[in-house]
Amino acid sequence: MEDWKAKLGQHFNIDPENISVPEEKEKAPGKQFLRVELDKRNGKPATIVSGFDCDEQMVKDIAKELKVKCGVGGSVRDSEILIQGDLRVKITGMLEKMGHKVKRINF
Repeated sequence: MEDWKAKLGQHFNIDPENISVPEEKEKAPGKQFLRVELDKRNGKPATIVSGFDCDEQMVKDIAKELKVKCGVGGSVRDSEILIQGDLRVKITGMLEKMGHKVKRINF
C-alpha cells in the first residue's frame, strides 16, 4: 500500500518534499495602525506609541527619530515606544508623515 501523500503527488505532479511555505513579510508602514495615547508614569505625563507589527530594530529607529525631533527622552520596550512628556499631537503628525496610520487615544 502506497502512502496517500505520494499518490496525491503523482496525481497532481507535486513532490511533497519540495513544498515551500511562504515567509511572513514585514508589514508596510501604511498598513500598520498605531495607537498614540497619554499615560502617567511616576506622576509625570508620558506619550505611548504602540501597535507595531515590525521587527524590534525598526521600532528602535522610529523611536530614535521621534526623540531627536521632539528633543526629549524615551525608551522602547516590547515593541512599544515611550516618549517623555505630553507630545501626542506632535508625534501623531510625525508618524502620519512617515506613512503610518494613527489612532488617537485620550485626545
